Amino acid sequence: MIRFLLFGFVFTAVMGALNLYVYRRFFRRLHFGASATWKSIALTLFVVEVFFVFQTLTHLLPDSPILYYLLSSSVGITFILFFVALVYDLMHTAAERIPFQPERRRFIKIGFDLTMIIAAVSYLFGGLIGGLRRPMLRFERISLGEADAEPFRIVQLSDVHVGLAIRREFMASCVERINALRPDMVVITGDLVDRKIEHVAEMLQPLTSLQSRFGTFFITGNHEYFHGVEEIVAHLRDVLGITVLDNRSVRIADRFNLVGINDLISKRMGVMPYDVEAAFSQCDSALKTVVLAHQPKSTRIMQHKEYDLMLSGHTHGGQIFPFGLLVMIDQPYLAGLYRVDEKKQIYVSRGTGYWGPPLRVLAPSEIGVLDIV
Repeated sequence: MIRFLLFGFVFTAVMGALNLYVYRRFFRRLHFGASATWKSIALTLFVVEVFFVFQTLTHLLPDSPILYYLLSSSVGITFILFFVALVYDLMHTAAERIPFQPERRRFIKIGFDLTMIIAAVSYLFGGLIGGLRRPMLRFERISLGEADAEPFRIVQLSDVHVGLAIRREFMASCVERINALRPDMVVITGDLVDRKIEHVAEMLQPLTSLQSRFGTFFITGNHEYFHGVEEIVAHLRDVLGITVLDNRSVRIADRFNLVGINDLISKRMGVMPYDVEAAFSQCDSALKTVVLAHQPKSTRIMQHKEYDLMLSGHTHGGQIFPFGLLVMIDQPYLAGLYRVDEKKQIYVSRGTGYWGPPLRVLAPSEIGVLDIV
């Protein structure tokens, strides 16, 4: 509980600092509108964000999707305004050093301010449209060096975050689209849910209709650990019939080992800790190996292991540009297919849903359709 309270305090402090910067370095310097109006906008955003943190930690307010959209959207709006304010601040500061006549400077400033306001509004509405758009099907052909082999189709779901905003209808739509792809296997690489299992069990029911030759496999993400990982795993395994790879491997069609690693946060949380040695212990060295690990930086804890492909998520592709630049401080890979070294590759999903604000900018959600050859 202390960990969550600390997160809430830090998150609130950061949002307060961002809103203050937006007001002082963008709103207050605009040619248009009274300072009091812009101050009210910045203060309102911060108050709504405080309510968002309060609701996330306590769930004392009604569990309404509309309320969640309203509260969480404030966070995305602040992030977008902060980036716009940063660009405005840098360009404004540079322009002040250029010698213009007062009348010409005033004319240029009015045009510049108007352009930045239009850019901010376009940025925001583009993000809202991107967040609410259904996930794209992202096709990727990945070679594991089996030139004569038939393509083996893996469909990847990741970071769905079923909960207040993403619900049964979304899940049912994903299942219908996946079944139409006729996959050999479906994998869910963590952060499937964002509530305790008793609140989302009914929303997950469409997963029982997934159809593939070799079944559906799941690994934990960090958000499962925030909402009762053991209960979530038990429900997926015992009620929905999904194979949970908790630090273990299975052999798929005598073609490759499929290894699943519990999320990296597990050791800090003190429950279901990841165990690389146990996960690889039953692998057949004569076969190729595909690893499921939620966070891309899991590559660091298995540098000493031989595998051919890792499937990950967690990053959301940054979700709201340019937030991905901050994500890459913690994670070595952001989105798409990368080569780790001469023998190893990693594919990082941008995520099928979203977390927090229902916005996506230059990072569309996806269902990964991976043809392995």
